[in-house]
Amino acid sequence: TVRKKKLANNKLSLYLDYSSPIISPKTGKPTRREFLKLQIFAEPKDITEKTHNKKTIEFAEIIRAKRLLQWRDKEFGLKENVHLNVSFVTFYDTIVEERLNIGSYSNYLAWRASLNYFKTFIQGDIQTNQLNENHVRQYRIFLLTTNNLRVKAKQKLSINTASSYYKHFIAVLKKAHKRNLLPTDLSEKAEYIKEEQTHREYLTEAELGLLWKTEIKIEKVKHLAFFAALTGLRFSDIINLNWENIFNDKHQGYYIKLREQKTGNINNHPISNTAYKLLEIQGTTKGQVFINIKYTQVTRPLKDWIERSGINKKISFHNFRHSYATLQLANGTDIYTVSKLLGHKNVSTTQIYTKVMDKNKIEAANRINLDLDGLL
Repeated sequence: TVRKKKLANNKLSLYLDYSSPIISPKTGKPTRREFLKLQIFAEPKDITEKTHNKKTIEFAEIIRAKRLLQWRDKEFGLKENVHLNVSFVTFYDTIVEERLNIGSYSNYLAWRASLNYFKTFIQGDIQTNQLNENHVRQYRIFLLTTNNLRVKAKQKLSINTASSYYKHFIAVLKKAHKRNLLPTDLSEKAEYIKEEQTHREYLTEAELGLLWKTEIKIEKVKHLAFFAALTGLRFSDIINLNWENIFNDKHQGYYIKLREQKTGNINNHPISNTAYKLLEIQGTTKGQVFINIKYTQVTRPLKDWIERSGINKKISFHNFRHSYATLQLANGTDIYTVSKLLGHKNVSTTQIYTKVMDKNKIEAANRINLDLDGLL
C-alpha cells in the first residue's frame, strides 16, 4: 500500500507499506517500509502543486504495481526481476543479533566472534552481489591460518574454533540465499572444516562430593552447577526455568515440562528429589526459579571454586552437563535413554560420551590377570 508520512516542510513523503517484512536493500535488515524518495504537498495551493501531487502519486502507484508483480513472481516460483543487493556484513550482524533471543549468551558471543573474524578477513564490508565461491574458499583458508584475535601473543586459532566460525558463516550464506539476497546458494559448495576430537572432561561422584563441601564466593553458582550435574540441563534451560513448569505426581515423581532453548523441543524431563531440593532452597515460589544471576557472573567464581577444591581438571559450567551424561552411562543407563534425557536429536551425538566411559574397554582391560610375584 502507498502511504504518506508528514514532513517538517509541510510536505508528505510517500512510502510503500508491506503486509509482511522485506529485507531493506540499504541495511539488510527486515522492514515493512520502503521509502520512495517522492514528496507531495500536504496542502496544494495552486494548479501546479495539485498537478505535481497527481503525477507523483500516479508514479508511486506504478512502483507499487511493479513491486506487487515481483512478489507474485516470487510466490509462484518464477525468477525475480531484481535481486536485492545489500551489505553482507550488516545482514550477518542481523543474524547474530537473532541468536541473542534463541540460545545461550555464550553461544551468542561465539556468533559475534565469528562475525568479527569475517570482518577482519573481508577488511570492512562487501555487498551480497559481490560475494562469490572464491570468497567462500579463501575465508576457509583464512580461518585455518589466522591467529587468535583475542590473544596478544601470536597463537593460531584452534581447528575446532575455526570449524565453528565457518559453520556460522555457511549458515548465514544459506539464510541470505533463502531471503533472496544471493542469486545462488554459495553454501552448497563450501567444504566444512573437520573438527578434531577433544576429550570431554567430567567430574566423578567423589569429585562432586568434594566440590559440594568446598566454599564458593557465590553460593548460587554452586546450586546452578549441581543442578546441571543432577539433571543434564544446559545453563540457558536452567536460568529460564519457571516454577509453573515444575510438576509432581505419583507416577513420574518430580519433572519439568521443558522447552529446550537450543532445540525448541518440548518434553517432560524427570528430576531427582535431590535436584528438587536445590530448587526449593532458592527462596522463590513462583516465576523464575534462579533469579539475579547471569552467565557472566558464573565463570570466575566457578574457576576459583574448582581450584580451591584441589581438582586438577579444566572444568567449565558445561562440563557439569557432561558429568551427568558420563555418570548416567557409567551407572548402567542405556545410551538411548541418556540421549533423550540430554535432548539430543540423534543418538550419534550422545555417542561421544561412550568414548569417555566405555565399560566394555574397562572390563576388557582387567580380563588379563598375571600372577606377578610381588606385584599383587
